[in-house]
Amino acid sequence: QVQLVESGGGSVQTGGSLRLSCAPSGRTFTNAPMGWFRQAPGKEREFVAALSRSGRITDYADSVKGRFTISRDNAKITVYLQMSSLKPEDTGVYFCAAKRGIYGGTYSSPDEYEDWGQGTQVTVSS
Repeated sequence: QVQLVESGGGSVQTGGSLRLSCAPSGRTFTNAPMGWFRQAPGKEREFVAALSRSGRITDYADSVKGRFTISRDNAKITVYLQMSSLKPEDTGVYFCAAKRGIYGGTYSSPDEYEDWGQGTQVTVSS
């Protein structure tokens, strides 16, 4: 099992920006389909963004399109989520996830992913 470690969360005001990072701890992996999800208090975990193995295909939740960007630095084996124009409704714990196996495409269901990080808190105040 791959352990993923998220970082970069914090507290910002509306309109601010944050960049989240996700890197593996222990056994390394490369070119896995990756996803970012978030969970607000009292709500289910929801899809935010996904990246294909190649890094050429991305997918975003409608609520973050045009504001968030998912990317990968293969040299650092790190996946990023650049978040801009943050809103209070973006508040939550953000999780990164990796899908095992050799699959193309992107995946928006949390059930598609086997490896997860512990999450990093993002708080956006009005």
